[in-house]
Amino acid sequence: MATRIDKRFAELKGQGRAGLVAFITAGDPDEDTSLKILKNLPQAGADIIELGMPFSDPMADGPAIQASSTRALHAGQTMVKTLAMVKSFRKKDEATPIVLMGYYNPIYIYGVDRFLKDAVAAGVDGLIVVDMPPEEDAELRPGASAAGLNFIRLATPTTDATRLPAVLANTSGFVYYVSIAGITGTVAPDLADVGAQVGRIKAATKLPIAVGFGVKTKEQVGAIAKLAEGVVVGSALVTAIAQSLDAEGKAMPETGSKVLALVEQLASALRKPAAAAAV
Repeated sequence: MATRIDKRFAELKGQGRAGLVAFITAGDPDEDTSLKILKNLPQAGADIIELGMPFSDPMADGPAIQASSTRALHAGQTMVKTLAMVKSFRKKDEATPIVLMGYYNPIYIYGVDRFLKDAVAAGVDGLIVVDMPPEEDAELRPGASAAGLNFIRLATPTTDATRLPAVLANTSGFVYYVSIAGITGTVAPDLADVGAQVGRIKAATKLPIAVGFGVKTKEQVGAIAKLAEGVVVGSALVTAIAQSLDAEGKAMPETGSKVLALVEQLASALRKPAAAAAV
């Protein structure tokens, strides 16, 4: 059975363009502001949403996303609230895929069976669990797949031909290609290298590929869109949130609009001018 993610990538293929995958951290800078941003991301141009599950030790993330997790946790964000955000989003949007991204610890603490049940009930479509390699996924991946959730894996510049089959096994929805070796949002991707690596992965799978880590500008989005089916932007969006806050780290009236304006700008690289103007 096709998931929302499958359907969205099929729609994008029909439109002849790549999709914008927008990442924000749930509860950043507070639950209400985060929910308002979440609900308006599709209208601004996000085709797929990655919603970060705040965690106190996000080891694969750079300073911007680490800070967003800290802000969310300090504001009282919990897994219960994160799933409630998805449920609220689904009241008015049944089409846009939402992928929960983060680390296994918050899922483990919540309880795996309870998490999978509640995630499906809320309207979650997929999971990216960055610290759960194929050899260590038995506690979560089979149950997630059985529940109808896409389990999305990361491939990196160091994922060689020997390792790639294990990464692709039991992966669904799309493959997330990490365009740099290192943490999120620190350096810009090398487009020539990304093109070569994406081509290598495409030869081994029919799944769509979304490229992320270090993508910050409209020009980068447009260039990567020529190489892959999706372009992931995260650090730039959470940085926009951070830069809009007051001296005490609280949301300002313009916080949401500034982030959404950036999403609209980035999304315009993937659409014809007339479509972009209508967003």
